[in-house]
Amino acid sequence: MFTGIVQHVGVVRAARTTGGGARLTIDLGPLAEGLALGASVAVNGACLTAAAIAGALAEFDVMAETLKATTLGALRGGEAVNLERAMTAEGRFDGHIVQGHVDAVAKVARIDRDRGWVVHLAGGAELAAQIVRKGSVAVDGVSLTVVDVQAGEFSVALIPTTLEATTLGKLRTGQAVNIETDVIGKYVQRYLQQLAAPGGSGRGLSIETLRDAGFA
Repeated sequence: MFTGIVQHVGVVRAARTTGGGARLTIDLGPLAEGLALGASVAVNGACLTAAAIAGALAEFDVMAETLKATTLGALRGGEAVNLERAMTAEGRFDGHIVQGHVDAVAKVARIDRDRGWVVHLAGGAELAAQIVRKGSVAVDGVSLTVVDVQAGEFSVALIPTTLEATTLGKLRTGQAVNIETDVIGKYVQRYLQQLAAPGGSGRGLSIETLRDAGFA
């Protein structure tokens, strides 16, 4: 599990295609210290397993499914990536629950710099339905608070510390980013869908009736 608090911005040293996907070689900098084979590292929000370690360099195998569902397939040598090692049991929980399981890829629709850095992200109606105003979302592995949600789009505000300590300070319009929504919200949504499904135990319960009653 991760928290969405980026610990280091690493650099991709190599990205090569393999029979089952790809292998990334990343300079982890100080995060390599004490890293064991098989340990988990979130790379731009996607949980990867260390397959080889040599000094500050670590290699990660990326499955074809992960390449399809994230932006990792577009990484090239020299690119910066957000890194976070898996949280320890005694660690401080500064962000929110992040699993490293990317739900979707969204694109930067626009960046509003008139009132700080407010980034508007377009990801479609299905993704937006899993996001709530003032809720939490991980963008390229960074824990952020949602400013607003509209049809097929949501926005997040970036403080100067985030701009300096992560890759988000270099975002540009049209850029693709990995999105992971709040896991608690996903379970609630799934449970309500099951209740409302034909033959479910909801007995007429629907999103509309819950909304009318003030619960959704």
